[in-house]
Amino acid sequence: MDADTREKYMRSRKISDSVMLYARPLVKEGAFALDIAEKIEARIKELGGGVAFPVNVSINENAAHYTPSVGDTLRLEHGDLVKVDIGTHMDGCIWDRAFTVCVGQQSHPLIVAAELALEEALKLIRPGVAVMEISEAVESSVAKLGFNPVRNLCGHGLERYTQHATLSIPNGRNTIRQQLQPGQAIAMEVFVTDGVGLIHESQPIEIFGYMQDRPVRMREARRVLDAAKTQFGGLPFARRWLHELKPKIDALKMEMALEQLLATGAIRSYPVLREESGGKVAQAEETVVLAD
Repeated sequence: MDADTREKYMRSRKISDSVMLYARPLVKEGAFALDIAEKIEARIKELGGGVAFPVNVSINENAAHYTPSVGDTLRLEHGDLVKVDIGTHMDGCIWDRAFTVCVGQQSHPLIVAAELALEEALKLIRPGVAVMEISEAVESSVAKLGFNPVRNLCGHGLERYTQHATLSIPNGRNTIRQQLQPGQAIAMEVFVTDGVGLIHESQPIEIFGYMQDRPVRMREARRVLDAAKTQFGGLPFARRWLHELKPKIDALKMEMALEQLLATGAIRSYPVLREESGGKVAQAEETVVLAD
């Protein structure tokens, strides 16, 4: 990694530091998920950063990918286990972090388990360490506290304007001998549950991402594809962001445009990821940039 890129990662981290301090007090009883997401996204921009992906506000059995829709009325209730996943970027250099709050309580056993497992993983993250060693540390730490890791969710590599790069670090034990390399950026992401430890794709779908240029008939579809590629930098975007495009796109035509783009493979969707057995899920995540 060259010095300029490393500096941009560090600037992205500095913005993330401030945003994380700002975000945590927003997660409280009676707060609207939409307000939380929009306030955090606005704060990132105020600090001079880019929003690397829509802020996720995933509650209880929803592990990830829940971002509020336009007019979303979801409110936080006492005892909700709320995962807030935040990505900042500077010229595509992404800093990806997440935390969990149990609304109205100081902590929760699942939060403790997720944070301890993340600590154990971070102790091992350095060049030359195999993926299987980190995954083993995560599952062992979680199992000691009587919970399960979400085995089909992973930590992941980060590259310029790419939130999920090729390196994957599963939460559960595996035999992956691939080693971490100097100069890699890695988002170590731990999910812990009192359920069976697997997720499946579910509704709603509010997050999309650019894949490739494809010929589409609708003018509105071409506008959405152009915004996905240029305005959002090819990074994941929220359906609600599209309502801010000028001139405004009619809601029905917006849905038709998204359907056309999905059908042609121009964009992809990110469904909500839900724990299979309905178990609650806690998340802890930190980004690391390895030495060269």
